[in-house]
Amino acid sequence: MLDCQAFYEVLQSRGVDFYAGVPDSLLKDFCAYVTDHTPPERNVITANEGSAVALASGYYLGTGKPGVVYMQNSGLGNTVNPLTSLADVKVYGIPMLLVVGWRGEPGKKDEPQHVTMGVVTTGVLDAIGVPWEVLPDEQDAAAAAVERALAAMTERSAPYALVVRDKTFSPYKLKNKTKSPYEMTREAAIRAVIERLPSDALIVSTTGKPSREVFEVRVQRGEPHDRDFLTVGSMGHSSQIALGIAMQHPMRPITCLDGDGAVLMHMGGLATIGVSGATNYRHIVVNNGAHDSVGGQPTCAFGIDIAKVALACGYKAAWSVSSEEELASVWADFSATPGPVLLEVRVAIGARDDLGRPKQSPADLKVAFMGAIKAGA
Repeated sequence: MLDCQAFYEVLQSRGVDFYAGVPDSLLKDFCAYVTDHTPPERNVITANEGSAVALASGYYLGTGKPGVVYMQNSGLGNTVNPLTSLADVKVYGIPMLLVVGWRGEPGKKDEPQHVTMGVVTTGVLDAIGVPWEVLPDEQDAAAAAVERALAAMTERSAPYALVVRDKTFSPYKLKNKTKSPYEMTREAAIRAVIERLPSDALIVSTTGKPSREVFEVRVQRGEPHDRDFLTVGSMGHSSQIALGIAMQHPMRPITCLDGDGAVLMHMGGLATIGVSGATNYRHIVVNNGAHDSVGGQPTCAFGIDIAKVALACGYKAAWSVSSEEELASVWADFSATPGPVLLEVRVAIGARDDLGRPKQSPADLKVAFMGAIKAGA
């Protein structure tokens, strides 16, 4: 396995010392090392991967030096526009080193949302003209791969990608974790919400651990899963999925159960919701200030006021709470005020180790969810 410190020092010794991106489970050890050993102004966890490409472009324009952009391969979709219309050699020609976690690599078992992207990852890079190679998991070979990447970046004045397989990096635990003053867990917050929702309410939950916790809470309560759409991929898009349903079923209560990283990734969606006039739309953002599903890397969500952002985007009302008591105290107003409305719930980082996963396939969950919509129409 590749030692995180040694690989970091290879990059540092060659003058590559600026990082931007969105954390990934396959890169979590290296990302954790970068977070612990790089000044914040040189390691920016961005809202989405396209923003990271733009940030690295600005860094290059300001310094003449290439930066590193890290991401899960699912994030390649967010980078296609800036990679092809900004960094591409036929446009501005901006070198940068892409470090891409290869979820869903062919021949390796993974979650359904990663399978297709795993198959097409290298083809996407080929299609948009980004040279690539798999990062070796041995130190000397990895250093040689970095040399080839830097040489190609310099010669072409364009991006180059290192594709990272599972278990390439040796384990490293993040030391500088987000400090959360909040005691309520995300699962407790989700349980408190589900307990208070009307029986006909539909939930669209965001990707990662929140959807797994929705599933677990339903199991614990002996309830079916047909009123829940568990978004297993498509980070940042749950709010628009929920809006699409709400607009077609204006008499049905629709709740989007979102996360801070997901809201940040596509924050422009708040404006679309705010001006929609969807009176049946309820947006709950469970904010733990971290990318909890991929190693606990911090987001900037504790540094902004999500409720005020929602109000500025046209939401009719917004609240922010940080305990079950506060949640209970505002719930009557939250549930009675015509939407779109937003409730931010600030919680502690982390999840229990034995958190389960949905037993049904995404396709089966979709069929059941659509059946619940039809039955209640």
